[in-house]
Amino acid sequence: MEAALEEARAAAERGEVPVGAAIVREGRILARNGNRNRELADPIAHAEMLVIREAAHALRNERLEGCDLYVTLEPCTMCAAAISFARIRRLYFGARDEKGGAVESGVRFFSAPTCHHAPEVYGGLSESESAALLRGFFERFRE
Repeated sequence: MEAALEEARAAAERGEVPVGAAIVREGRILARNGNRNRELADPIAHAEMLVIREAAHALRNERLEGCDLYVTLEPCTMCAAAISFARIRRLYFGARDEKGGAVESGVRFFSAPTCHHAPEVYGGLSESESAALLRGFFERFRE
């Protein structure tokens, strides 16, 4: 989770919403990145999407079986679908996202009967630090 937090901090420094992610397999980080929506002018450049793509390329396989995803914010519906299609084994996330989250909040994507694969989910990992990064980022806009 520390790698994901480092990526979230780096995203904030780039002016991005501070969300970071890392994919791990057999104790080795395959991919790590933070949000890059603004930098890439790409609405789907969420941290989760970037690391899923990078890990799939590294493994030369669209299925990331045996891989675990660490992300600092509860994934949205788009990212939850990608996690399902990639067959991620376990999802660990930090802060809950009552408004945009789709795992324990909102649509609860992995509980839907149309979901093909649901990872094991562990929410609240480094939750206070993840939430503090987000709060600090958005407080700048309220001043």
